[in-house]
Amino acid sequence: MKKAIQIVLAVVIVVLAFVVYKQIMTPMKFQEEQDRREKAVIERLKYIRDAQRGFKKANQRYTGSFDTLINFVLNDTLEYEKIIGSDDDSVAVARGQVRREKFRIAAIDTVFGTKKLSPDVVKQLPYIPFGNGAQFIMGAGQVTTAADVVVPVFEAKAPYKVFLGDLDQQELINLLDDRRAMDKYKGLKVGDLEQATNDAGNWE
Repeated sequence: MKKAIQIVLAVVIVVLAFVVYKQIMTPMKFQEEQDRREKAVIERLKYIRDAQRGFKKANQRYTGSFDTLINFVLNDTLEYEKIIGSDDDSVAVARGQVRREKFRIAAIDTVFGTKKLSPDVVKQLPYIPFGNGAQFIMGAGQVTTAADVVVPVFEAKAPYKVFLGDLDQQELINLLDDRRAMDKYKGLKVGDLEQATNDAGNWE
């Protein structure tokens, strides 16, 4: 009987140790994987923002269509101006030695700054990393500011349930509940269709 009790106690200890281990490690593993996936989603949202800003520079508006956005990046150009001479040199200005020259650069070579994205990467812009083919939800429009100024806006977003949906379900529910309690979007997004935010991301 004593030996049987010892065996039962040993089993109980092992089970309790496993439960405690799982309670500690599950949130940690979830957070680690969430951070890894968020990093990839944020990177793509930044690329979308860069492309949208380039589109706005060329068209004075944003677009709610990924087809239009991708076509712009792959096939359009942006106009820039180069000053020959210095506007601060009044003598040179008076002599007509200061002039401006306009030139165009392929959108794909300039909208992403120092990053050089290949056409294949640009074509992946609509798709949420770890989203199993799901696309970012994107829209564009206009809002009127408090100063009665009409400004173009856009928004691109990825719900947590799309790119974290295959992880621990209770941890995902906890995350969504926390976001709801804070009245924050339950995912990652850049821009806003209801207010002018200077295209800020909700992770910034």
